[in-house]
Amino acid sequence: MAKLQVTQVKSEIGGTKSQRDTLRSLGLKRIGQTVVKDDRPEFRGMVQMVRHLVTWEEVD
Repeated sequence: MAKLQVTQVKSEIGGTKSQRDTLRSLGLKRIGQTVVKDDRPEFRGMVQMVRHLVTWEEVD
């Protein structure tokens, strides 16, 4: 199964509460932090919600 590597590149300050909660649900707490998640629709939706705060790529 493919994986998504998600890295936070911008601060959550100034974002809505739901955007901050989404970052926390992804496991991101600070700029530059990277997490690897399964490539599932739930995580793709979370990444889309905060796409202006993170970068992502598919990894194996």
